[in-house]
Amino acid sequence: MKKLEGVFTALVTPFKSGQVDEASLKNLVRFQLEHGIQGFVVMGTTAESPTLNKEEKKRVFEIVKGEVAGKVPLVLGTGTNSTAETVANTRDAEAWGADAALVVVPYYNKPPQRGLVAHFKAAAEATKLPVLLYNVPGRTITSLEVSSIAELSKVSNIVGIKEATGDVALGRKIVEACGKDFLVTSGDDATYLQLIEAGGRGIISVGSHILPREFVRWADRMMQGQTAMQTEMLKYQPLISQLYVEANPIPVKMALKLMGIIESAEMRLPLVQLTETHTVELQTRMKAMNLI
Repeated sequence: MKKLEGVFTALVTPFKSGQVDEASLKNLVRFQLEHGIQGFVVMGTTAESPTLNKEEKKRVFEIVKGEVAGKVPLVLGTGTNSTAETVANTRDAEAWGADAALVVVPYYNKPPQRGLVAHFKAAAEATKLPVLLYNVPGRTITSLEVSSIAELSKVSNIVGIKEATGDVALGRKIVEACGKDFLVTSGDDATYLQLIEAGGRGIISVGSHILPREFVRWADRMMQGQTAMQTEMLKYQPLISQLYVEANPIPVKMALKLMGIIESAEMRLPLVQLTETHTVELQTRMKAMNLI
């Protein structure tokens, strides 16, 4: 199994005139690799995955896989609010050559904890791939409880969780309940260093799109016990916060466009591009950090 800890970027999907912009996607992946990123999540929710069909998802994965050429692990987002569809997607991930699958808590349905446990077990049983749980109640409403995570951690190929609540105390409880071999990685840019201090081992990030080298350095040194990284990161906090003034990935796509990494900040409905006011604010923050 490839190492799944460290700083992974949850890749956006660049669009141009309604289609996947393959040239911009390749440019984005190359920029990330050149700046030391340690892995990618492809077709996570940051990729606007609910708006892409299966053929588009496969093509995006093939492009990223081709650019990466085995240098870093590739995790494919496979979770939906349908267990049958999630199982099918997870089997596809294995067939396409992913290194792991990321399975989000089913959204909208609001299943009880026993339903969540059954859902994740079904996905794990469908594949030999390592499976990462993904807890993000801000998007899904329902949250995995620590007892459910601990039960799921006993499934041989459920190897970790992307914990995106931003609740460091909850992350610490997961670490304590599941043991050192279970990977707890953050899904919250603002608190990921605090989660590492509490026993986490990385992040699946949005901010690393534009600050890959910084996110990797902060994480690496934090895991070495250099807690001063939290103070250093504070200088970037106004910019990182600006990436969340509207629903992710609206702002980060505009940031990538401003940097010239992708050609267009185009979104697929129901998401729309960043407002002019927020774009000016984002541009100001990025100029202050010498990113543009």
